[in-house]
Amino acid sequence: MKAVVVLICALLIAGCASYDGRGLTPGVSSTGDVIQLMGEPALRWQEADGGQVLAYPRGPAGVQTYMVRIDPKGYFAGLENVLVPKHFARLREGMSQEEVLRVIGPPFPGWTQYFAARDELVWEWRWCDDFSEPARFNVFFAGKSGRVRTTASLAERQSMPFGRGDRRDWCAR
Repeated sequence: MKAVVVLICALLIAGCASYDGRGLTPGVSSTGDVIQLMGEPALRWQEADGGQVLAYPRGPAGVQTYMVRIDPKGYFAGLENVLVPKHFARLREGMSQEEVLRVIGPPFPGWTQYFAARDELVWEWRWCDDFSEPARFNVFFAGKSGRVRTTASLAERQSMPFGRGDRRDWCAR
């Protein structure tokens, strides 16, 4: 029985090892290596230089979306978690939904809401804020145009009654 438990734990750990692309080497690992290690991307874009960008959201409970860059020759060039303030700051009023996807990747579909009274579509991502707390980042789109109206972020604890639910351990760095 111990052997079975050890084997199951080893398989679970091995499955998690590829969560953030550890083991990929720039200029050596191929696109196939990336997909074998991290799985099929949620989204994929061709770049003007012939390279590609692969999006790997790790939500809803996860707090990262990794953008993997593939060079024009088909080799891994790097990866970055884009659910961070410097990428949120790149979002501007008037951007299209496609432009938002290219900056911070896809939102969790279960948290997408349309508010008819405001004619507004809201996309939401979970991320770890600068205080190591789980937070939600929202992008508000005008319903008719599909263009960004504004963005907002709120720590999860702030949205709970009386500030309960401190989950800083979820974002331990």
